[in-house]
Amino acid sequence: NHIKANSKLVAFNTEQAGKGIKLWSTFYLVTDMDFSPFDESLLATCSGDETVKLWHLCDPALEQPSSPELTLRPGQGRLELVHFHPTSSGLLAIGTAKSPLIWDTGRQDSPLAVLEQHSDQLQSLSWKQDGSLLASSCRSSDLHDLTFNSKMRGREVRLWDSRKLSSSVSTVSLVSDVVMFCSAQGDTVVDCFEVSSSEPLLSQVSHCITDASTRGVAMVPKLALDVMSCEVMRVLQLTDSCIVPISYHVPRKNSGQEFHDDLYPDTAGTTPAMSAEEWWQGGNKQVMVLYPQQVYSAFDPARGCSTSSSPLSTPSSSAVPSRSPSSTSGLSSGFLPSPSPSQRPTSKFRHIQGAVMHRDTHITNIRGLNLTTPGECDGFCVNSQRVAVPLSISGGQIAIFERSQPGRQPDTALPTIQNSVNVADFSWDPFDTHRLAVAGDDAKIRVWQVPKGGLKETLTEPELILQGHTEKIYSIKFHPLASGLLVSSSYDLTVRLWNLESEEEVKVLKGHQDQVFAMAWSPDGKLLATVCKDGKVRIYDPRKSTTPVQEGPGPEGPRGARIVWVCEGKYLLVSGFDSRSERGLYLYSADSLSSGAIANAQVGVSPSTLIPFYDHDTSVVILTGKGDTRVHIYELVPEEPYFVECSSFNSPEPHKGLAFLPKTECNVRDVEIAVGLMLTKTTIEPVAFRVPRVKKEFFQDDVYTDTAVWWEPALTASAWLSGSNGQHRKISLKPKDMTPVSEAPKEAPVRKYLPSSVYLEEKTDEQKKEELLSAMVAKLGNMDDPLPQESFEGVDEDEWVSECIFLLSAVRY
Repeated sequence: NHIKANSKLVAFNTEQAGKGIKLWSTFYLVTDMDFSPFDESLLATCSGDETVKLWHLCDPALEQPSSPELTLRPGQGRLELVHFHPTSSGLLAIGTAKSPLIWDTGRQDSPLAVLEQHSDQLQSLSWKQDGSLLASSCRSSDLHDLTFNSKMRGREVRLWDSRKLSSSVSTVSLVSDVVMFCSAQGDTVVDCFEVSSSEPLLSQVSHCITDASTRGVAMVPKLALDVMSCEVMRVLQLTDSCIVPISYHVPRKNSGQEFHDDLYPDTAGTTPAMSAEEWWQGGNKQVMVLYPQQVYSAFDPARGCSTSSSPLSTPSSSAVPSRSPSSTSGLSSGFLPSPSPSQRPTSKFRHIQGAVMHRDTHITNIRGLNLTTPGECDGFCVNSQRVAVPLSISGGQIAIFERSQPGRQPDTALPTIQNSVNVADFSWDPFDTHRLAVAGDDAKIRVWQVPKGGLKETLTEPELILQGHTEKIYSIKFHPLASGLLVSSSYDLTVRLWNLESEEEVKVLKGHQDQVFAMAWSPDGKLLATVCKDGKVRIYDPRKSTTPVQEGPGPEGPRGARIVWVCEGKYLLVSGFDSRSERGLYLYSADSLSSGAIANAQVGVSPSTLIPFYDHDTSVVILTGKGDTRVHIYELVPEEPYFVECSSFNSPEPHKGLAFLPKTECNVRDVEIAVGLMLTKTTIEPVAFRVPRVKKEFFQDDVYTDTAVWWEPALTASAWLSGSNGQHRKISLKPKDMTPVSEAPKEAPVRKYLPSSVYLEEKTDEQKKEELLSAMVAKLGNMDDPLPQESFEGVDEDEWVSECIFLLSAVRY
């Protein structure tokens, strides 16, 4: 796999997989490696020079040993595989070209056993968890291997009953670019499957699209997981330039605050159960198990380490790694204890609910999607009338789907836009729902005009071609106010402005030292912000200078980022990665970028960049990444704590993107504040984000301020370039037949409940029933609004609890 990990260390090949590499000052052909499960400093490697070497590693900050602690020489040719035994110390399974060997490192002269020779090249070895059995597969086998290529060259995963290997019990066919996390080299998709003892035996639970091709993958041990954030698995993806952690979390209500023991059965400890000799004599002792809650029960949030001895009885408890609580979405400014409910900031949007809309609104049976668009591209783009989706067909073809025509798409080929070259990024003109700009791999921007009513035949000739960049384009953005003004960034490290009216390049902005991850226009259209791989956030005033007017330190991680202006243009929000490749949100003051981020929040571990959608009317930001299932939601406020976390939305399956529609698409009667379109493997599904309210018959004017008509231009490109500025007109979303909730009549207060003495008097059952019903109706319907729009506040958790307590008390009486 070219990479292995334990709770503290990661070992990986530093050059092309399987080539000569330098590990601890010794050159040799490394073919496999494995960490000891009982000694985190012990690493075994095997190589093409027919040796197995055991290395005793020291602190990573120190110089590693230049020679191995032990060298084994089986003398049977090139060695391919090495695996430590899971329960006994000093025992190795070694794979030669065709035979597995069992070796006791305490006796260096010869192996304990040379197992039956396979008919072809040995490909994999795996110990049973209790160490009693060893499984193997070879190239010619089609019974004993778990993951293999079928005779039709299609990838399959098969599940076998180890007691009956004559036929598999379950098979899952994979598309050509999908692998399990035991990944094939060169792929950019990682799938996760759950194995069950009942039907379905194999079921897909996650589909993760990565930014870079896979060279190898490694599982991180259970004891290194963040159990308090419900992390159940972590995979390390080795790419050509970095190691990317891919974390799998189970969404739970009190994640970060409570330990969910149903997710964490006992796991293997770090003390061997027996020696190699005891195992060879027939012993089958079990490794003592650790209970994850005990491991973390003594956790000190302020220091990020254990402050007292663990109640574990095994001597290995001290080997549990010190960790900091990387909650899936917790503030990272010094790991402080969570505030009490009374101190925690509240938001009227914190109970926001996301819901996939009715199937009648879906576009289904989409085939041939391109699921590997560049990281700077959102994956697809939408406007109020239509959706543009790139296809995996050669020639950079783009499918156009009309929103007015939902339903199952025909099995026959659809008319497309033939862009001639692969699509790097694309965007609809915000002021013309028929015009689509497409940046290609050939450094050109093609502008296409979609006919009224949608595509009836394939388009091969663009309306306009813009050429000026000397290398491939990263991304393109239309100006938010001026019609026909477009900006693009490129591998040539320039940012260029284009006037579509005059069909020419009008500005070239310089100053970037590396790849431009993302660009964003300010709400007033005067300034352009960028975030760059060189670790800088910059602001340009394009009409005054071709160099940045401000710059400051950006996210440390080199994996990707997005940027958006927030809080009336006073701040910049950047979603990116830290130095450990964990996703984070970073808030900057637009007046002082040089001071760095004024606040940040960690949003878990995942390889995909979070793509933000910001609603200027509510200051709510909705973020998700390509291949994610979770959609994160925050309200941004211009003072501490800056990030106020709201409820998140979880899609039924991993989505390929989420793009949002104009505010006029929101149903205000259902208190929808945003409507997006979610792209899956074969469908486009609308998702509505709603704020729960009681008095929905009133227009919620605390939620719906007058909204900008950003789908109409405020001025022309030429006017903007000559120095003019403009602003969008605003409209109210209030229907004529609705009264604002701020003007709703106040109802006379009533008793929240009747005194207990009333219920203790002798009454007939009918009287008690009637009075109980009246009390409940008074509580639920006639009291002051339990979601008090008048005070523009949300509902505290304590309020929900008190409601339940009252009802339970009433029923008890």
